[in-house]
Amino acid sequence: MGTVTTTAFVGIDVSKKTLDACLLTPDGKARDHAFANDPDGHAALVAWVDGHASGADVHYGMESTGGYEDALATHLHAAARRVSVINPVRVKYAGVVRGRGNKTDKADARLIAGYVRDHRPPAWVPPTPAVRELQALVRRRDDVRALAAQEKTRLDSPLLTPAARKSVARVIKLLGKEADAMQAAADALIAATPEMAADRVLLASIPGVGDQTASTVLAELPPVAHIPSAQAAAAYAGLAPREHRSGTSVRTRLSKTGNARLRKALYLPTLTAIRFNPLLKRFYDRLVAAGKAKMQAVGACMRKLVMICYGVLKNRAPFDPAWSMVRPPVGGAPDHPPTGG
Repeated sequence: MGTVTTTAFVGIDVSKKTLDACLLTPDGKARDHAFANDPDGHAALVAWVDGHASGADVHYGMESTGGYEDALATHLHAAARRVSVINPVRVKYAGVVRGRGNKTDKADARLIAGYVRDHRPPAWVPPTPAVRELQALVRRRDDVRALAAQEKTRLDSPLLTPAARKSVARVIKLLGKEADAMQAAADALIAATPEMAADRVLLASIPGVGDQTASTVLAELPPVAHIPSAQAAAAYAGLAPREHRSGTSVRTRLSKTGNARLRKALYLPTLTAIRFNPLLKRFYDRLVAAGKAKMQAVGACMRKLVMICYGVLKNRAPFDPAWSMVRPPVGGAPDHPPTGG
């Protein structure tokens, strides 16, 4: 008989400067330790885990924290360690179910370790350098546009003097130019990367998906080779249906436990697709005719749109309005989506 490999789990609460780690060893013990969030700290973390879980198959987990976890995840992946980067909303819900008490870095690390043990989230796969650059450009574009939107709301203030109003207008114009520059840089990067250029052609074949939306999908959606199904792609964007029961009442809502940037990027294109994409127009009209609220129908169409994006990329074929009516989406329903960005 072969040797049975036991498994240990490491939860890591990541901040800008520190890492709070909790190791759940194969014998059921929990060990805690803090490290610096720098290259020396990353190496020390691995050595500490190896020292206390020798011979075990170790699964590391951490929440997606806006980039502070990236260097550690890259270090662990390069060291051939299994690591998952988890949507923090999923960990939060797990804590609610467990009736978590104190909110401390140490407690958070233990909660993450327990989540990894109980749910076995999929392994994180680092993006390619080109995708990293595209992601940075697209996110900067979106952040600058959000700043411009904030400035535009100031124009409604009755307290603005003419000079102040001119200042706001100048800032709005400047932010608009900067956002356009980020989009132009993203377009140039995609055009210079054959794989991404081919993917954008496929995505642009979908009515409602323009170059801006396509660049966001390419930046935020993991490679389809790492997504088991169209349903998993929808779950990754937080667009999977979730059932809510209260007594005899049963309602279905979108989970929203996924990549919020991708989900937000799909909203306006979905409104366009409902008008001009024959597949989504029929789907939307059918839902509204069945008594669904319009916003609920829009949410369902957003889910359908990201599944169509997955379909054209997976099958390497342009959008066909009859495609979903002649065969089901690629892949079966997954137990969970890929990493939760």
